[in-house]
Amino acid sequence: MQLISVIMPYYKKIAHVKRAINSVLNQSYKNYELLIIYDDPDTNDFDHLKKIIKNNIKIKLIRNHQNLGAGYSRNVGIKNSNGEIISFIDSDDEWHHQKIEKQLNFLNENNYNFIFCNYKKKINEKIITVESNVKYLDYRNLLLSCDIGLSTVMIKRNIIDIDLFPNLKTQEDFAAWLKITKKNFLAYNLNENLVTWHFTENSLSSNFFQKINDAFKVYRNYEKFSFIKSLFFLIILSINSLKRKF
Repeated sequence: MQLISVIMPYYKKIAHVKRAINSVLNQSYKNYELLIIYDDPDTNDFDHLKKIIKNNIKIKLIRNHQNLGAGYSRNVGIKNSNGEIISFIDSDDEWHHQKIEKQLNFLNENNYNFIFCNYKKKINEKIITVESNVKYLDYRNLLLSCDIGLSTVMIKRNIIDIDLFPNLKTQEDFAAWLKITKKNFLAYNLNENLVTWHFTENSLSSNFFQKINDAFKVYRNYEKFSFIKSLFFLIILSINSLKRKF
């Protein structure tokens, strides 16, 4: 059985992290390791996390010496993982109990390298379904609209760099998917809802203006586009992002 490495950065989500951890532990597919990267200089939650984990041999708890941010923490997870396949989950997300099993079958049966699935956003009692009806996304598609939720992906280790994620507060996953697809690897869509993202008020990913600023940096600093070209793609990306919310 293939070993799946599941990487979770942690920063001040103690009210939500147990649900996320349990959604991994309750997977129907059992050959996995969960790496939790503790990225909070305040160590108050560290002992509480250890109590949640209860010496579970499937879980590695790694503490950063300083706050690195979610992207760099995921890079730490990649470097310390052993699986031939990598998945990510944020500490306020929740997986369907067959998420790994269904995605792994989809990956193997089609000999894909990079896949994602649909997901739901839960904001209080309101649920928004984020779906992509395309068979796959390539680099050009992603430049215009990032339909890939971070906690929905499954990637073969041999196609990614250990420094996959850049140093951005948000949109670091967008930059990572562009980096992969720019090498002509397609992101294939398993058209099922297998992840729930739970909205939290202090989530960086909920900060609209931060996301706009970081998306511009992705185009300008990482894709090396001109200012005008970066602005053009940012407008299209923002419009497509707003469309998914309605």
